[in-house]
Amino acid sequence: MSARTNKPHEVVERALELSRADGCVVIADEHSTANLRWAGNALTTNGVTRGRTLTVIATVDGREGTASGVVSRAAVTADELEPLVRAAEAAARGAAPAEDAQPLVTGVPESPDFTDAPAETSSAVFADFAPALGESFARARAGGRELYGFANHELVSSYLGTSTGLRLRHDQPNGTLELNAKSPDRTRSAWAGRSTRDFKDVDPAALDAELATRLGWAERRVDLPAGRYETLLPPTAVADLLIYQMWSAAARDAAEGRTVFSKPGGGTRVGEKLTELPLTLRSDPNEPGLESAPFVLTHSSGDDASVFDNGLPLSATDWVREGTLTRLSTTRHSAGLTGLPVAPIIGNLILDGGEDRSLEEMVAATERGLLLTCLWYIREVDPATLLLTGLTRDGVYLVENGQVVGEVNNFRFNESPVDLLSRATEAGRTEKTLPREWSDWFTRAAMPALRVPDFNMSSVSQGV
Repeated sequence: MSARTNKPHEVVERALELSRADGCVVIADEHSTANLRWAGNALTTNGVTRGRTLTVIATVDGREGTASGVVSRAAVTADELEPLVRAAEAAARGAAPAEDAQPLVTGVPESPDFTDAPAETSSAVFADFAPALGESFARARAGGRELYGFANHELVSSYLGTSTGLRLRHDQPNGTLELNAKSPDRTRSAWAGRSTRDFKDVDPAALDAELATRLGWAERRVDLPAGRYETLLPPTAVADLLIYQMWSAAARDAAEGRTVFSKPGGGTRVGEKLTELPLTLRSDPNEPGLESAPFVLTHSSGDDASVFDNGLPLSATDWVREGTLTRLSTTRHSAGLTGLPVAPIIGNLILDGGEDRSLEEMVAATERGLLLTCLWYIREVDPATLLLTGLTRDGVYLVENGQVVGEVNNFRFNESPVDLLSRATEAGRTEKTLPREWSDWFTRAAMPALRVPDFNMSSVSQGV
């Protein structure tokens, strides 16, 4: 009998029973996905998948400290369960003491649904979306557009058990929609994306109308040189930049003088003003529509995560409050090293505090500038300043006297999100958005559009 035919909480309990380590953490992740793909105004493929991944974290106390061993495997059978536990124990015994070692978390109340069956998605999640998409195909065909894209819905039920008595469970729905419209000769392209929990808040007709407008803008082409331009960054682009900033905001790295959040002469920049705009960058596991795990759920240790913290409760955290840096991410271990509060990474990111102004209204208030669609191929150039480089994609538009007058060439940019916040002169209305570059890893974000008076388009790019 395969482990997948057993209830996940039973697999967790059995692995804990088999453990001979001093401490043990077991995570069973039950995955189910449903997807649709389309090209040229027609559905091409669809499918549903199921799977399980089991992670065993063994800890072994030694004379010099506690070591940890982590082993993860998919499709573990009943016969393979004990070898998996033994492999984690062997990895722990063969490892040096873990620098981030802490006592395993205790005292967290059991999830009431820990013994319930995992949540599952199915093609039914697209029951309303698919017919509406079909209607959009017909409109696009009549309007001389071709629609391409995909919709993906995933449900992950995670069961966390520990030798210290924790029995926690979290169900995480995650839906993404990406839609491209192309002219029949493929010389013009526009993109739109959405993040959703259940596809009930996604309107294909509205997205198609948005893309039709952008393809119309692209009928006129204007070539511009590299340079600094007043630029309107839409929420998706803001999200991609600030997610990278969050990933780069580990307190220990900052305290050791290695990041943009390091204070010259020692210490961190916590308490410094980063922007004159009253912006608050925050995370909250209970944020409506962006809910994420309310406890630490990590399969490996790193600069901003520790396997020893599994099960640690999470709460609303302000990283930047009204323009001032208030938190850097910490584990229990790095909090002790830096003297900063414990503040683990949370699975969503929200920037608010801007004006109640739509991107369209910001365009109407622009004398001359660029309107971006999205960013891609973002890479770090300099961690000391968090200088990032990347490319624009699927539409850069010239705005003159409050009107979009044409599409311009793509650019490579060089900018630091921390520096951008300091120079931004306007933030619009916060709205849920899909971070295009990081959508494989991070999708739960809500951001405003930002106006930057001198965004650095460092060179012209042939990217699409």
